[in-house]
Amino acid sequence: MSKVIYLTEEGFNKLREDLEHLKSVERPAIARQIAEARDKGDLSENAEYDAAKEAQGLLEMRIAKLEDTFANARILDESKIDISSVQILNKVKIKNLKNNTVMQYTLVSENEANLKEGKISIGTPIAKALMGKKVGDVVEVQIPAGLVNFEIVEISR
Repeated sequence: MSKVIYLTEEGFNKLREDLEHLKSVERPAIARQIAEARDKGDLSENAEYDAAKEAQGLLEMRIAKLEDTFANARILDESKIDISSVQILNKVKIKNLKNNTVMQYTLVSENEANLKEGKISIGTPIAKALMGKKVGDVVEVQIPAGLVNFEIVEISR
């Protein structure tokens, strides 16, 4: 049994769009490539055919993975997210106690993580350390640069 994957409505819709694109655009394109390569003759020595079949296999794996994710996805109602302690979909402002830099992250599922947008996966060491903590709490996190202490400055939606 696959595990439940929690997504925002935006993440769920993006997943649905990606899946539809793969099925309605990518799949027919690869089928055309295979047909064109097949028309070129001997399949035993046809590198184009082999490449197209390999691409088809990879595409079908991606589609199957997305379908599995989609089937196990649950949409989180952001309006019902509690902000008394850190949990998924919270925006958390933290201050590095060593250099006083303040950073803000939104804790999201692995599927929606995007560091450029300030969205970190709940599976990261920082997010794991923050989960369940409250404003004013100090957490110690082991990151590649070493051990760092962060103070939770603010929790919001």
